[in-house]
Amino acid sequence: MPPERRRRMKLDRRTGAKPKRKPGMRPDWKAGAGPGGPPQKPAPSSQRKPPARPSAAAAAIAVAAAEEERRLRQRNRLRLEEDKPAVERCLEELVFGDVENDEDALLRRLRGPRMKNCQHANAERPTVARISSVQFHPGAQIVMVAGLDNAVSLFQVDGKTNPKIQSIYLERFPIFKACFSANGEEVLATSTHSKVLYVYDMLAGKLIPVHQVRGLKEKIVRSFEVSPDGSFLLINGIAGYLHLLAMKTKELIGSMKINGRVAASTFSSDSKKVYASSGDGEVYVWDVNSRKCLNRFVDEGSLYGLSIATSRNGQYVACGSNCGVVNIYNQDSCLQETNPKPIKAIMNLVTGVTSLTFNPTTEILAIASEKMKEAVRLVHLPSCTVFSNFPVIKNKNISHVHTMDFSPRSGYFALGNEKGKALMYRLHHYSDF
Repeated sequence: MPPERRRRMKLDRRTGAKPKRKPGMRPDWKAGAGPGGPPQKPAPSSQRKPPARPSAAAAAIAVAAAEEERRLRQRNRLRLEEDKPAVERCLEELVFGDVENDEDALLRRLRGPRMKNCQHANAERPTVARISSVQFHPGAQIVMVAGLDNAVSLFQVDGKTNPKIQSIYLERFPIFKACFSANGEEVLATSTHSKVLYVYDMLAGKLIPVHQVRGLKEKIVRSFEVSPDGSFLLINGIAGYLHLLAMKTKELIGSMKINGRVAASTFSSDSKKVYASSGDGEVYVWDVNSRKCLNRFVDEGSLYGLSIATSRNGQYVACGSNCGVVNIYNQDSCLQETNPKPIKAIMNLVTGVTSLTFNPTTEILAIASEKMKEAVRLVHLPSCTVFSNFPVIKNKNISHVHTMDFSPRSGYFALGNEKGKALMYRLHHYSDF
């Protein structure tokens, strides 16, 4: 301590008076209270002034404002805790809201009620075997459910009880895939370990086994696709072969071959082209009539493909890969470019994408992975935005999804899981079945 200050302090003790400070002079401990110095101590709580209370008029105004806000929010069906960006709200309204004719007006509206969880499609014929196929009839209000319990069942869709119409039991024939013909008059079914193709004639009530197709040398027939116009049947073979059959006669027309193995295939909406996803991450486009390869492109970021789908309006091609990414392409770019850029890469799944389905109006793309529970999402088109309120994770009733389908006018959405349940939902935006 400096000697001058030490003398001043001694003088203060003798006189009993406090030392006088020069005007503007502050104690040393306060001199550094600023940048680089210790912060000033807050006043004791007993010395703080209480906050000013609002006047009665201000309180009345606040109450009135809160009541008005509550009334407006109730009228618009928008809760405070569910406030979301406008884009997300309008996309959810597109699927889960009330019906409006003008889509632009619908997109401007606030969020509406969610989809309705209906009675299971196969509630009248319960099973614990995995559901391998679920599909709505193209012309009647009927849904088909098939699984590893060797049975194909038809149910009337009413959303309440879904009464059973008929069940066809195929002995020692665990069903890998079952599908309606394009006109809805036949049901085709293949097994996990057989080369037999069963055809059930719904009008005649006859079950016809196709034991051998002349020229087809496949030991097991499992994965197949039916063309939208009902003319062709496409069978995915081994060693990269795709076999094209006439739907009416079930005779072989010709075969196509890709490099590697065939992971998945589908027809274009006009039935003139075939898209085949390979095990090495490439997609092949074939002309049905000439059976020549029109184009071959790399699915961006894919190590190997697992699923592929085309939209009904001929605009989109969706490719699902082993890494959980779904690339959505413009169909024109898939026909012309060898490295097309996807319109959007959907990365909401973390395991291999095994199922892809467009709804008939091309407004929704359903994506799913059978490798993880609750791994299903609905994607809005053309914005390519994933709906946030499906599935409801806290319910955890979906489990592992193996198959899914939309009804002909998108009024219902169904999916089958490994627990033997064919779950069904009603989409409120669509008024018809």
